[in-house]
Amino acid sequence: MFYLVGLGLFDEKDISLKGLECLKNVDKIYAEFFTSRLFGSSFEAIEELIGKEIEVLVRNEVEEEHKFIEEAKSLDVALITGGDPLIATTHSDFLVQCSKKGIDYEVIHGSSILSSAPAISGLQGYKFGKVTTIPFPDYNFYPKSPYEAIEENLKMDLHTLVLLDIQAHKDRYMTVNQGLEYLMNIKDNLDHEGLIDEDTLAMGIARVGSKDVCVKAGKIKQLIDFDFGGPLHCIVIPSKLHIVEAEYLVEIAGADPSILDDV
Repeated sequence: MFYLVGLGLFDEKDISLKGLECLKNVDKIYAEFFTSRLFGSSFEAIEELIGKEIEVLVRNEVEEEHKFIEEAKSLDVALITGGDPLIATTHSDFLVQCSKKGIDYEVIHGSSILSSAPAISGLQGYKFGKVTTIPFPDYNFYPKSPYEAIEENLKMDLHTLVLLDIQAHKDRYMTVNQGLEYLMNIKDNLDHEGLIDEDTLAMGIARVGSKDVCVKAGKIKQLIDFDFGGPLHCIVIPSKLHIVEAEYLVEIAGADPSILDDV
């Protein structure tokens, strides 16, 4: 039997009771932390909670070798990952492989940034459009697609959740500040008048699921130098606001009360 278990957002206490029971009973536990990571917990704390040793896999062992699937033919094997395990398409492929090989499987979900960030933003969930991700730029790699995705959402009066690049193997996690700088760099190199500029309302969100979660709203020029603290970070670009959303941004996220004049 193969179990795919999500650990949730921040620390080992986010593991569901169903997930914990599963991990205490399986024969072998593997973990991958390159798609997500629990910043409020140590690897040792997770092992102590479960009461078993965990083998941490590197990227190629997860994406190419798949030894945990082969072992699941004769053992109860679990693969744990941060967040909700099926958010990463890599993980959904494991279920396809299990089905093809006649291996029974079960998915135990965890809380995900895709639901938690929009929720803590105070914006209405059904008004979010396409999610986009800002990558770390590289040589000859500085895609405009994140900016364009936000523009398309704004044209349809939809909010945008902007995920920020994670390179866990390099201990490198993009900040809200870096993400906003990226968008402003794209704006400066467009061949048209962009919809997102320094005066655009934005939200920076950090450490969702922790006690010191940070939710700050303001114009991009106000947020670009704001200290959001440690990872993980994401950005939300609101579109047209309902009065309830605007009041939340003012009272909870510290936005300028003048945004209430536009709703």
